[in-house]
Amino acid sequence: MIRSMTGFASLSVADAPFSWGWEIRSVNGRGLDLRLRVPDWIDGLEAALRKKLGGTAARGNITCNLRLTRDDASGAMAVNEAQLQSVLSALQHIEARAMDAGVSLAPSKATDIVTMRGVLEQASYDDDAAALSALLMADFETVLADFDQMRIQEGKALAAILADQLTQVENLTRQAAEMTGARQAEMAAAFRANLARVLDNLEGADQNRVAQELALIAVKADITEEIDRLFAHVTAARDLLADGGPVGRKLDFLMQEFNREANTLCSKAQNKELTQLGLALKAVIDQMREQVQNVE
Repeated sequence: MIRSMTGFASLSVADAPFSWGWEIRSVNGRGLDLRLRVPDWIDGLEAALRKKLGGTAARGNITCNLRLTRDDASGAMAVNEAQLQSVLSALQHIEARAMDAGVSLAPSKATDIVTMRGVLEQASYDDDAAALSALLMADFETVLADFDQMRIQEGKALAAILADQLTQVENLTRQAAEMTGARQAEMAAAFRANLARVLDNLEGADQNRVAQELALIAVKADITEEIDRLFAHVTAARDLLADGGPVGRKLDFLMQEFNREANTLCSKAQNKELTQLGLALKAVIDQMREQVQNVE
């Protein structure tokens, strides 16, 4: 199945003391461009996310954002045991020296000690980073699946549109072939008239040049190759849609080939009705090209 390059998915989770929100969105791109915004203090998270995204999408400009907050970050405090021990040892030393010097000191209070630098500090969750990373990645699998499912659904819609447009191209090409067959007598008369003009001016003419002119007249009157190629391109495009996978670039190249044959058909038409068919072909092919720009 084919996928669209456009997609979106989001997910919000609360698991105290953390809460987080995932968001993945993508738009069209020539290649795969991943832009991630995630906390840098969770080791290995960004690399793991890039690997997952790279395994899911082949093309597109993809943005992945993770908003992570600590719900109790402002109130969670912890005692730095090492610093507390250092402060207490220093107080004991000061009190002993003061006693030796006959200086009386007021008793130290707990409230005085906790205000000293480094004794009380905000709690750190760095030890929980590995567990948190596992939770985040589990949720990311969910949001990534939703993101890919949206791309698949849009891909199905694109495939249906392209299939209908290919049928239009096929029908118009068949009409051009039938019109060419019906015009065989007219085309033969025109060819004979052109040939007569060349023969009337043979005197003193370069034989190679005459042969080239005759060949050019014959080529300009024949659109058989263009018709055959258009039918072949329709078959190739249908095969690509059936194969699925990241076929956007191949389809884009095929659109150029479609357009080239339609242009040549118009230039060879020499007939109002056939020219109109060629222009109709070009219009449908242009619409197809716009849709193909969305295919991965």
